Amino acid sequence: MNGQRVLKIIVDIAMTAALLLLMAFELVGRQAHEWIGIVMFVLFVIHHILNRKWTGHLLRGKYPPIRILQTLLAVLILICMMSSMVSGIVLSEYVFEPFQIRGGWSWAGILHMLAAYWGFLLMSLHVGIHWNMMLGIAGKAVGKSSGKDAARPKACGTWIIRLAGVLIAGYGIYAFGKRQIGMYLLLESEFVFFNFEELRIYFFIDYLAVMGLFIWIGHYAAKLIRKFS
Repeated sequence: MNGQRVLKIIVDIAMTAALLLLMAFELVGRQAHEWIGIVMFVLFVIHHILNRKWTGHLLRGKYPPIRILQTLLAVLILICMMSSMVSGIVLSEYVFEPFQIRGGWSWAGILHMLAAYWGFLLMSLHVGIHWNMMLGIAGKAVGKSSGKDAARPKACGTWIIRLAGVLIAGYGIYAFGKRQIGMYLLLESEFVFFNFEELRIYFFIDYLAVMGLFIWIGHYAAKLIRKFS
């Protein structure tokens, strides 16, 4: 596997980790949250540079349903990322504090929360749509089995992965309700509530499960779209 593919995997893993830490906000501390946000934005830019061929072909070729969905998601994620960055700069108390940006805290707080939660779900769907491609890259990285007996363990592994996906998605539905994520998406609350008495690991497990739920939704939605289009 060439160096660029390895770099893509590293960047994508780093973005996933940064995204989860950003969702923790008060649990990691405001100053850390701001620096992680900067790292996330830099990784986002690197991700697009590494995938510049896809961007360069936006105005070329046909647009089947799956490509329309991929492009729409990419545009919405870009909007969320830029909204998070702009509102984050306005709200900054540490990284951009020397610039003394003042005013607009009310709208910036609302925009930042909306961009964060919608961006979290949209990025998870984006990963789900490209899940087969990511598994293919990972498969090349670890090497593939060969020989007459290769098909049996491969089929068994496929069913184990499918079962794991269903279990993660099922718990993700529970975690989605437990963490009241729908309330933040629909702006039924202007503030995010954190339980500072629980262990941090429980928070990350729940948000990983929610991420897994939307990756699962994105993966199977893409399969259905490709099948019927």
